[in-house]
Amino acid sequence: MRYLADLHIHSKFSRATSRDMTLDHLACWAAAKGLQLLATGDFTHPEWLFLMKAKLEPDGNGFFRLRSLTPPEDSRLRPFAAAAPAVRFLLSTEISFIYSKQGKVRKIHLLLFAPDLEAVDKINARLGAVGNLRSDGRPILGMDVKLFVKIVADVCPSAVVVPCHIWTPWFSLFGANSGFDAIEDCFEEMTPRLFAVETGLSSDPAMNWRLSALDRFALISNSDAHSPSRIGREANLFDTDFSYKGLVDALRSKDPAKFLSTIEFFPEEGKYHFDGHRKCGVVLSPRESIQCRNLCPRCGKKLTIGVAHRVEELADREEGVRPPGRVPYRNLIPLNEIVAEAVGKTADCRSVWDATFRFLHEFGNELRVLTEVPVEELRRLQPEEVATGIERMRRGRVRIEPGHDGEYGRIRLFGDEAAGDGTCDGQLRLF
Repeated sequence: MRYLADLHIHSKFSRATSRDMTLDHLACWAAAKGLQLLATGDFTHPEWLFLMKAKLEPDGNGFFRLRSLTPPEDSRLRPFAAAAPAVRFLLSTEISFIYSKQGKVRKIHLLLFAPDLEAVDKINARLGAVGNLRSDGRPILGMDVKLFVKIVADVCPSAVVVPCHIWTPWFSLFGANSGFDAIEDCFEEMTPRLFAVETGLSSDPAMNWRLSALDRFALISNSDAHSPSRIGREANLFDTDFSYKGLVDALRSKDPAKFLSTIEFFPEEGKYHFDGHRKCGVVLSPRESIQCRNLCPRCGKKLTIGVAHRVEELADREEGVRPPGRVPYRNLIPLNEIVAEAVGKTADCRSVWDATFRFLHEFGNELRVLTEVPVEELRRLQPEEVATGIERMRRGRVRIEPGHDGEYGRIRLFGDEAAGDGTCDGQLRLF
């Protein structure tokens, strides 16, 4: 079965998340986005787990389905309520680890997938003895991640540990401020237990292909969404048995016949792609930062070193190298962002979402609109400029002011600044 999966989101119990991050809302939004599988997120949080047990039931394949659906109050979302019960959920959580190792404070985030609620209860019992799981949907534990992998292997061997957004500066495996230069330095003898890593919004697969140490891992991409409208902004396309085992086997094998492709942000749009100092309005490429000795040219303080710089530091391959058997990808821009630029408004204003939903209602879901529906068909709806923006995105005719120091990059599809042409590496027709 071919299906699209977003394997990393958060619930309403995580910091800085929307109240609408509920299972009913998420299922409707997943249908609107074109997702068939969605992570639950935050299964370590007692209140969220209570709601999960009340709302979800096993589907018999390691995934879960809604027992019943409460229709959304938003009338624009209601047309997707009919398809929402077909969405399945994967038991998942993200955990933050802050600890000292090799004379340095480390801050690493890990994803965890579990096959059933019994495993979740056992894992939570072990972790609850280490830290406060109730404090946040993404709890902070003061243990070495190597010990965490050992605990998971002992409690539930079929559970899966995945390092999150591995390049971001502050909380990741290779982060410039708190990470490591090699996977083995972090996980030591437990490294063989890992077989997938998450690339994060500020990098794409081509950037990760430059590091030969990552060849043995499946490169997954997920939204890390904190609000329902952002799920699916990065996702993974599989063609395998629609089950927990099928998903894990596809990731472990890295078989391109089973793990077909990923959907990506343009990495420049990510919050940490380039180096910078947001307070000073400074944005620098890696080469420019090196010339400044990684110091802000305005205030003299240390720059926040971004993903592109960190990749350059650790890469042992030149740009453009594609190792054999790697999964292809496609860069997309969320539809509401395209609509916003087409009409000259902000991406989250009501009129932009009204126009976005017109396209979703007419053509089925966001992924179809962005990748499949012919441009001539899209032009039937107003504003017509949206179709032009989608056409330019598909052709790679974009201009991006790179994100830096926690600030998202800005994409331009219209005007002289977006007049360049060219197809981005990795683009393909998904359907």
